[in-house]
This record gives sequence, C-alpha cells and structure tokens, in this order.
Amino acid sequence: MGLQQLFLRRPVLTQADLRASLASAHSRNARTRETLLAYHVRKGHLDRVRRGLYLSVPAGASPETCPVDPYLLAAKMTDDAVLAYHTALEAHGKAHSIFERFYCLTSRRMRPSTFRSYHFESVRHPLALRRKHKEGFGVMTLDRSGLTVRVTTLERSLVDVMDRPLLGGGWEEIWRSLESVEFFDLGQVVEYALLLKNATTAAKVGYFLDQHRERLMVKEEHLQPLKQRRPKQPHYLDRGERTTGRLVKEWNLVVPAYVAGRSWEEPS
Repeated sequence: MGLQQLFLRRPVLTQADLRASLASAHSRNARTRETLLAYHVRKGHLDRVRRGLYLSVPAGASPETCPVDPYLLAAKMTDDAVLAYHTALEAHGKAHSIFERFYCLTSRRMRPSTFRSYHFESVRHPLALRRKHKEGFGVMTLDRSGLTVRVTTLERSLVDVMDRPLLGGGWEEIWRSLESVEFFDLGQVVEYALLLKNATTAAKVGYFLDQHRERLMVKEEHLQPLKQRRPKQPHYLDRGERTTGRLVKEWNLVVPAYVAGRSWEEPS
C-alpha cells in the first residue's frame, strides 16, 4: 500500500504502520525511511502526536485544524492499549459527561502526553490480573473510523471505576454514567469483581447492584458471593474522601451522604 493510500485509509498511524509501508513501497534502508517520514511531517501530510504516533492530515487541511478522534489516539498510544475507566464508558456512549482526559490500560509504562486540548494517561492492569495473566479479561474490540480499538466491556468498566473512582470521574459521575446502561451481564460483573481480590471493591460493586436490584434484575445469587468477600470491618466507599457518611452494615461501607441520598437528583 502506498503512503498516500495509507494516509487516506488510516486517520491515525503508528511508527510500525509507517515503517512497513515505507519499507515495501520505498526503501528498506532505515535512514531513507526516516528522511521520507520527516518530509511528510514537514509538508503537513502527517502531524506528530507523540513519539511513534502520527495523525494523518487530509488533503486541503492543516495539521493545526484537521479533525481528530481522541479515542483513536488513546487506543493507539501503545500496541497493547485498552481504553478503560471513564474513557471506556465514553467509547461505549454511556458516560454522563465527556472529558478531555483519556485513560488506557497497558502493560508498559507510558509518560502522560498532551495533544491539542486532550490529555492521555496510561494505567497498568490491576496487579491481581497481572499475577494470573488475565489482563485480557473483559476486553472487547470496537470499530472507530475503520480501525479496530480495544476497550473494556461495560461489565469490567463498572468494576474498574468502583475500584479506582478517581479514574471514573468521581461518584456522581460514576453513578449517573452506570445508570444509563440498560443491561449488564451480572455473572461477568461478579466474576471480575472477585478476580480483583479486593474486599472493598467487592463491597462497592455489591452496594451499587443492591441499589439497582429491580432495574438490573439483580438476584441474591449475584449478591451473595460479593457479600462473602466484603470487608470484615467498615471501610469508606472512597478512602481518599473520608467524610461523614452513612454506614451500610450489609456491605460494611461508609457511604458519603450525597451518594446514599443521591443529592444530584434534588431539584435545583
């Protein structure tokens, strides 16, 4: 495939994409390939997002103003990137709010980067998954602009934002986003929550499901395994937000009053 064809077909290009195309169509000499790549950047055919990642610039557009799909950029930050946390909810069209901060799971460390107004951060898979080599649990693919991107399922996303609420946008955002989801595979939710081996996370997932029994068709068989894993002593819903709250004895959770009372539903 020639470079111009490649630019037309792929709005986002990795270093590997470009090297393969340049090697087959132009030269196998690394220095020549780098020269050609620099030429296309200089001519405005490509815009460098970060090292190893480029944005294709359509004919007649400029690198400064051409459209960009930030989810596609986040999904191509590394070759194993998985859109996750609030970013996954956005990609599924279930986020209450749209953010300009994007999270991807990856097995390698990646420095945070900024492109235009978008900020990209990488997060390592939870340790419990890495220990069991189950990083792929609850990962699916979506099509964006003809390219395949990896993203956590809604079931894994529910548990992930409970596990790390700051990456979900905070409790009001998490509750409102998850309440827009019509259906969860509850067996998958419970399986993943238990896989993380975190008592507080299991309790938080159980508390949310318990609050939405009727709407999500939650049965006792879904809640019981989570109850068995809940902490033995009361834990805060959010350790970083140890404000006065309501003790929910069934889950041994101290829940902030605004979450327990769903204060965001009050008329302004």
